[in-house]
Amino acid sequence: MRLCPLFSGSSGNCIYVGSSDTHLLVDIGISNKKAESGLNSIGLTGRDINGILITHEHSDHIQGLGVFSRKYGVPMYATEGTVRAILSNKYLGSIDDSLFNIVRADEKFTVGDIVVDPMKISHDAADPVAYRFSNEGRNMAVCTDLGCYTDYTCECLQDMDAMVIEANHDIRMLENGPYPYPLKMRILSEMGHLSNEASGKLLSSVLHDNIKRIYLGHLSKENNYPELAFESVRMEITMGDNPYKASDFDICVAKRDVPSECIEV
Repeated sequence: MRLCPLFSGSSGNCIYVGSSDTHLLVDIGISNKKAESGLNSIGLTGRDINGILITHEHSDHIQGLGVFSRKYGVPMYATEGTVRAILSNKYLGSIDDSLFNIVRADEKFTVGDIVVDPMKISHDAADPVAYRFSNEGRNMAVCTDLGCYTDYTCECLQDMDAMVIEANHDIRMLENGPYPYPLKMRILSEMGHLSNEASGKLLSSVLHDNIKRIYLGHLSKENNYPELAFESVRMEITMGDNPYKASDFDICVAKRDVPSECIEV
């Protein structure tokens, strides 16, 4: 299996997950032009995509969905609440609702040779989910946009070979930054986004010897720096109640405006 964050950040998200025979996108919150360019960078085109898995309806996750779906007619997968919210979004233009496939958290389904397993997340959207993937004994996850995590989250993320995990903001930068107070409270809430420290704590509870790559994703442009997210998460892992040090793992920050390195496991 391959995992590649094509674009990841508060300004737009699009993650590739695939096998030799099946090619999927998690969200398409960037322009169709950028999506095409990202796919080209890993040797694919929009015609190769077998499905788009949508986490939720916020614009940084669906911005390019209308154009891409009209151009390629790719099947789309999302929860019922998310589909309703997308179809009511006039800015996306017309979307063929027959392309949508309804999914539910904790109910597995298959696209090509990849088993997809949605999981519940805590975020202020209609009915958001994250996604886990498995193929020939390999497991991956894309888990962002969660204001908090629980034992359920940790259980869902066990035994991953590679994953994208949110490290959205530095709490002090957010508290002292330019955002209006209500927006700060939304981000800090249990329905908002994971801080660097919370991301490190979550990772500390799901680490195991065979993880090949951890991408830190969905960084805020205004309330975080890649270097700060990287070091904060590493510190939480090294200082946390687990048998590991951060240096035991391949951790990197997913890039905002260009594709990150593609990992194959």
